[in-house]
Amino acid sequence: MLSTLPTMNGPGTLVILDTALRGAAIALLLLVAVATLRRGRGRPAAWLGAVLAIGAASYVICSSPGPHGPPPLWIAPVLMLCTGNAVVFWLFARALFDDGFKPKPWHALVWLGLAVWPLIHILSPAYTLHWLVAIGVRVTVILFALLALVQTVRGWGSDLVEGRRRLRLFIMIAVALHIAVTVTVELTVPPHDVPVGLHVLNVAALTAIAAIIAVLLLQADLDQILAVPVPAAPVPSPAAPEEEPADPGLLATLERLMNVDRLYRQEGLTIGVLAGKLGLPEYRLRRAINRGLGYRNFNEYLNRHRLADAKQALADPAQAEVPILTIALDSGFQSLGPFNRAFKADTGATPTEFRRTATGRNGP
Repeated sequence: MLSTLPTMNGPGTLVILDTALRGAAIALLLLVAVATLRRGRGRPAAWLGAVLAIGAASYVICSSPGPHGPPPLWIAPVLMLCTGNAVVFWLFARALFDDGFKPKPWHALVWLGLAVWPLIHILSPAYTLHWLVAIGVRVTVILFALLALVQTVRGWGSDLVEGRRRLRLFIMIAVALHIAVTVTVELTVPPHDVPVGLHVLNVAALTAIAAIIAVLLLQADLDQILAVPVPAAPVPSPAAPEEEPADPGLLATLERLMNVDRLYRQEGLTIGVLAGKLGLPEYRLRRAINRGLGYRNFNEYLNRHRLADAKQALADPAQAEVPILTIALDSGFQSLGPFNRAFKADTGATPTEFRRTATGRNGP
């Protein structure tokens, strides 16, 4: 964090253990960064995950016991990576769990706004200013950790990628809890009173998290877990030899329910409700839609049918006077705002523009 911790005045064994664990944690985190970059093919979740791992390695250095007082100028880049990592954590959660997320320039400005604060601690001699900045930065870190947790929980039920669902719980919850506990301790325990054992427990937790993440990432199918650009029309993806292939009968039943019965119009339709109608466990239905039809998110699957329904209605001259809100609701959308955003993302035009072009109307 912003301040370096005091010299560890404890048993020599704990000092050696702390140093060894920090070295192991840094090595594992750098391994995670390299593996993610190499296998991520430049996807946002891949390079953000690599930056997150590097920032975590920086935290291992920043939180190590050392002389009490202002840190030297040479460590400023490490402190910036460490402090700004809360923003990277939030962005990584968005990129990993939202396939349509794209980093924007203002995200970099948010990171810089938080990362620049350690320079105040280094360059300013005012103790009061140090304390105020430290409190503000640590509260901000907690805020971004909570935002990442919200992103983790949001969309959990509609996620169809099995590996990503497993990684959600461990990576995001474990890291978020570690950040929250660490910052809480720093807010309540003066730096010079931090016990030796607490340092060791802190770095041991980091090392364990880094080791488990490294194993999971190296064994996982990153093409499935990392967010990919959402295709205009998902196509069935071939299942790996060890994976259970999608049941053709189940896919045919889904096709009938959606295209004939128009089940996507049902209010409150979830993967659980649909699985109940089919008499299947949720995991089998998730696997069929993901592996058999190529969708990564259940809402995306429903919206593809809803948008096709809406486009057909908007292009129908007989429905030229039907309000767009009515068409949106009839197609299964709950309100006009989400419908407009989904329609614009899918077609590049607003519903009004699409109707005008499809029906040949030139008026407003």
